Amino acid sequence: TYSAREVLQQKDFSDFNGLEIAEAKRMMSALSWDLGNRRTRRTAPGDGSWIDLRRTLRQNLKFGGELLELARRERKLKPRPLILICDVSGSMERYTRMLLHFIHSVAKGQRQGEAFLFATQLTRITRYLNYRNIDQAVTEVSRAVPDWAGGTRIGQALKTFNFQWLRRVRGSGAVVLVISDGWDRGEPELLSQEISRLQRSCHRLIWLNPLLRFEGFQAKAKGVRAMLPHVDEFRPVHSLETISDLCLALGTGTSSNRLKTPMDWLRELDRAA
Repeated sequence: TYSAREVLQQKDFSDFNGLEIAEAKRMMSALSWDLGNRRTRRTAPGDGSWIDLRRTLRQNLKFGGELLELARRERKLKPRPLILICDVSGSMERYTRMLLHFIHSVAKGQRQGEAFLFATQLTRITRYLNYRNIDQAVTEVSRAVPDWAGGTRIGQALKTFNFQWLRRVRGSGAVVLVISDGWDRGEPELLSQEISRLQRSCHRLIWLNPLLRFEGFQAKAKGVRAMLPHVDEFRPVHSLETISDLCLALGTGTSSNRLKTPMDWLRELDRAA
């Protein structure tokens, strides 16, 4: 059993059969996602540098009104929001359903999670992730997305998100996962501009690309070159092992695999040119 699970961990999602898909869903559901905390503007009783005058007066009235102890306040901590933006265009079709299972398993444990799908337009699917049955959620999502398996306009989809949804879904301080192969039919200038805007507005922007499963992958496509300078991490997402590694990296800030940075990819491309 251990050997079979090890093989399944490293196997490409596109090669899964029906039984392996069912086992992979169980394994993804067992993962625990921890995005860390963020400091808010609100304060609470604690050991911070702010003096709590009201609580100080209340406490010291017990001792005849003499000032004996200064009560203090500190910034409140809240879990970081999570935003997932996933490409469901034709070029991603081999991975779409498994990635939707992944999105469902991540989002179900996040009280401030939001999910969007895009091909040529952006569709918010957050409410469908409330279904406990993951297969029902995936079926409802596939019906709700009008451009499923269509063309790809990443720049336009990100522009829609930045201008219509970013503030509404608490983008500031969020961890954003963009899942796409980077094959874009739109203008590279628009894509570069909008992903740069998104990166400046969030805490951490991670690009997950299933094409990184290929050892000889090179960042030659225009969409890939437009996105790389503006992401914090560039990671594969084609197997259970890569998803487990992402879970570890988000929770601890470390990774079990040595990954090249986005700038490493660009430097390699410049040397090849």
